[in-house]
Amino acid sequence: MSVENAFWLAHDGLAQQAPGSAATTRLLLRLAGPLPARPRAVDIGCGGGQASVLLAAEAGAEVVAVDTHEPFLEQTRAAAAAAGLGGRVRTVAARMQDLPLPAGSADLIWAEGSVYLMGFDEALVAWRDLLAPGGALVLTECEWTTPEPAPGARAFWAAAYPAMRTTDGNVRAALAAGWIVTATYLLPDSDWAAYYDPLAARIEALRADGIDGASLDEVAHEIEIRRAYGGDYGYTGYVLRPRP
Repeated sequence: MSVENAFWLAHDGLAQQAPGSAATTRLLLRLAGPLPARPRAVDIGCGGGQASVLLAAEAGAEVVAVDTHEPFLEQTRAAAAAAGLGGRVRTVAARMQDLPLPAGSADLIWAEGSVYLMGFDEALVAWRDLLAPGGALVLTECEWTTPEPAPGARAFWAAAYPAMRTTDGNVRAALAAGWIVTATYLLPDSDWAAYYDPLAARIEALRADGIDGASLDEVAHEIEIRRAYGGDYGYTGYVLRPRP
């Protein structure tokens, strides 16, 4: 089995596909500030739809949930239907680099744990025109929390996400790209546990079922790196608005 297939097998059906929690989503939503009564939201890299459903339920949003992985879109539709919000959450299969949405069609762009797939700088350029006047972009990004990370952490992330920076570096990049940084928030360790603990249990269950151990080891390695070097990096939430 390829590492990519092992990754999807390990993640399908999990509540989290990246560090985060409903509490963090709610906090970031509050930090986003005033929105229209029924905001138009786009959840980019929606995963299983956790944020999509919360935005529909608690912000009254009409949500377009975007992902490339059809099982995640199915999970999102099922979660929205179970919450009685099937009419408020629409799924779209698309790459985040090629969103089939018109300019100015979003009051809120949401991207928890997904921007790294495209790149922080690239997303700030590509998604800006999607926002309507007064709109906000909320995202979470993996970052160094120390200027001198341990060699083991640096080696892992040099391969996994070589563009990773500190919060200061990303704030400066956002300002240079024409955005106002209205809030930042370092996700707590509990948000990592909410992702990694179920993922570790799934990996062990798959091993017990006889799934190729070498491919699963690649998926599990990220958890081991976090346990060893978690003080050197974290996820930071951003609330950004285009500079007028």
